[in-house]
Parts: sequence; structure tokens; C-alpha cells
Amino acid sequence: MRALTLSGRRLILHRNHPLPRPPRGESLVRVRLAGICGTDLELMQGYMGFSGIPGHEFVGEVVWSERRELIGKRVVGEINAGCRTCAQCRAGLSRHCPSRTVLGIVKRNGAFADYLTLPDGNLLLVPKAMPDEVAVFAEPVAAALEIFENTSIGRGESIAVLGDGRLGAIVAFALRARGYETVVGGHHPEKLARLHSLGLKAKLEGELSAGFDVVADCTGNYAGLLRALELVRPRGKVILKSTTAKSAKLNLVPAVINEITLIGSRCGRLRPALKALARSEIDPRPLISAILPFERAKAAIGAARRAQNFKILLRM
Repeated sequence: MRALTLSGRRLILHRNHPLPRPPRGESLVRVRLAGICGTDLELMQGYMGFSGIPGHEFVGEVVWSERRELIGKRVVGEINAGCRTCAQCRAGLSRHCPSRTVLGIVKRNGAFADYLTLPDGNLLLVPKAMPDEVAVFAEPVAAALEIFENTSIGRGESIAVLGDGRLGAIVAFALRARGYETVVGGHHPEKLARLHSLGLKAKLEGELSAGFDVVADCTGNYAGLLRALELVRPRGKVILKSTTAKSAKLNLVPAVINEITLIGSRCGRLRPALKALARSEIDPRPLISAILPFERAKAAIGAARRAQNFKILLRM
């Protein structure tokens, strides 16, 4: 099969990579469409020390499974594969299983290939009427909706989303879908104008004033937390959505003095995301900047790195 592999920081496009063999309890999925996200780009800068096939946003078709009813069905997949026996897994928190593998991120080859494998229990059927171009957003929409599992946000609270990229836009869409007034702060006037045209309030980040009840850091930059702490009110909440290969020394004294609640927020459950997409509560398609064939995977990675683009997709 074709596969894009990461070794150190080197990307290699293979045309005869070994086909994965699903172990017991897992299915073989032919990838139809895959999305490139900020985490993928950070992996290429050394994040998590990952080697193998990256990519975790996908929609595909099951071509082999012990569960014959899955064969031929379009699916998306929960990216965390837990051990199913530890306390976290038994509590329904396989996302935090200490021995988990994570699709395209931790000890499991991912979606930038013709085929991938996932546990049967990780696969969710895609509604027949849902286009691939919508279903492929299930994982990032799930990550955005995870905010509502991590914390409660009061009606009428002022919310700032820092970051005018892929994640920031989807988080802002998710907040709007739940009826919250939100302002997106970013550094790229053309992207902010695009978000404004899609019905979101958007400003240059430097124009935001302190005093927000809630600030969500979706910058993908370690400096995003520092700015969030400047913008949130005393006893407000900062939601951290950024994952980055770089680290920095942080002065957390302001968080102590102002009694700020810091909330980490990572992966979410795909079932609520699929429901939100099926009901058109969130339509991410306007964020698609380009869909490139897999043979141009390296060019697609380059396009995803360019600040003016939102989501770049790979069609297999």
C-alpha cells in the first residue's frame, strides 16, 4: 500500500509499504479521506518522539473484520485504543489508559496510508447521508466538544478563543452551536475576515481586552497560555487545547494570584460529534482550503504549514 511515514523529522512517501495485519478484535479500514491537523505538524517537529505513519483524522471503509456486519461500512474511529482492563478503561476513560496506543500519535500507525487498523469497538458508522468531507471532521469536532465535558460554562459568560487556525475555528463553531457568544483572536487578517464571513466574531489578538470569563488557548503555541492568563479575569477559566513540540519556562504566579482555573482538554468522544455534524449544528466544510490526492502528500503537508490555510485534506 501507499503510506507516508515519519522517521525523526524526515517524511518518506512509500508506494509499496506492507499492508497492516489486524490483530484479533481489530478491523482493517481502507482510508477514503484524511485530514492534516496541528498535532500532525508538531509530530514532524519531534512531538511525542513518534516514528511511523502519522494521521488520526479520517473517514474510511471497513474491508475486513471479524464482525462481518462492519464490512463495507463507512466509519470513523476513536483514536485512543486502551487496554480495556485498567481502572481508567473500566470507567470509560480509555483516552487516559496508561498503556493506550493512539492512532498516528503513540505506538500505532495512522491514517496517512491506504489502510489502517483499529479495534472494532473504536469504529463508529457514518450516517449514509453524510459526505466524506463532513465525516472526516469527526475527530476535531469531538476535541472541540470535549470542552463541555471538561468544564461548565455559564450562559452569558464572555469567551475568547485564541488562535485563528483549524482548531480555533472549530472550537468557536462548537461554542456557537451551543449558543455561546465567542470572539476569536488571531494574527492573520485574511483568516479572521474569513471567520467573520462565516458568522463568527473575530479580531486581531492584540485588540482583545482583558476581562474574559473564559479563554480557550487554541494557538498551538506555548506562548498561548501566557496570553490567555493576561486576558482572563480573576477567578476565570483558561482551557488549554494546544499541543506543541516546543516548551518554555512559564511564570504561573499570575494564575495563583488571580486564582485562575486551568483546564486541560484533549480528545473527545466521536459519537456526540457525529450527531452534531449529522444535525448540521456544525458545518466544517467552509474550512477546507484544499483537497489533494495522496500522491501529493508532501505538498499537502507544506500547504497545511502555510498560515493562510485552514484545513488541508488528503484523498486516497
